[in-house]
Amino acid sequence: MSESNLKPVVQGFFEPRTNSIQYVAACPVTGACAIIDPVLDFDEKSGATSTRSANAILAFVAERDYRVEWILDTHPHADHFSAAQHLKSLTGAPTAIGERVTDVQKLWKGIYNFSDLQADGSQWDRLFAEGERFRIGELSARVLFSPGHTLASITYVIGDAAFVHDTLFMPDSGTARCDFPGGSADRMWSSLEQILALPDDTRVFTGHDYQPDGRAPQWESTVAEQKRLNPHIAGRSREEFVQLREERDRSLPMPKLILHALQVNIRGGRLPEPENDGRRYLKFPIDALESATW
Repeated sequence: MSESNLKPVVQGFFEPRTNSIQYVAACPVTGACAIIDPVLDFDEKSGATSTRSANAILAFVAERDYRVEWILDTHPHADHFSAAQHLKSLTGAPTAIGERVTDVQKLWKGIYNFSDLQADGSQWDRLFAEGERFRIGELSARVLFSPGHTLASITYVIGDAAFVHDTLFMPDSGTARCDFPGGSADRMWSSLEQILALPDDTRVFTGHDYQPDGRAPQWESTVAEQKRLNPHIAGRSREEFVQLREERDRSLPMPKLILHALQVNIRGGRLPEPENDGRRYLKFPIDALESATW
């Protein structure tokens, strides 16, 4: 099989508390793999954390005799903690995210009043630029800059698979919200155009699934299916999309973990350092998201 035709073996892991999908994308020739958007479990009611979801991914990797070469985040998530640092500690694999994460860090540094936060992306081992290419074994991978949901969102195109994070959902579920600080429905449309310009048979792997009408979780579609069936896209102009997206976003409350998660994820998935009593503490700004829907 030539490099141009090499396709990753993709396994999704649905995390039901946050409706997130984590991925392993593996080279079928070498067994090298990337773990994409891993979840560190968190219970906001008790403050408890767990590595159960991340460890299940590692068990799968071990069972398949894969070798973890990358731990990739598509953006700093607002609805779950990243398990990137936990996985790095166990595998030694480098962590990576898009280089515009610095814009998100600067924005949230101000919201949290984190005067000591290094807003230079140094919390990750690699910052990917738009169009940058890298390898997973013999697989060729590249980065699309896909802002709109956040200032830093990127898409990983690995062989024939596009990991589109929070831009496209499954065709029956539309697209992701754009009303977080730094978000923009107009920029999202441009990102969607770039993703949908990929070949029609490109496999599209989304970052969340909210199971409309109670169906089972789903996370794989194609570019052709998205263009034909997604009601936020099919037959719509940029202006129509922006109006639809902004009207819908005004009705949505903030994710329940947004203020919990961003302070961890702008640090690359690192929990706050223990204080003098040995415990870790999260910090919450009051009335910082003034336009949020209750």
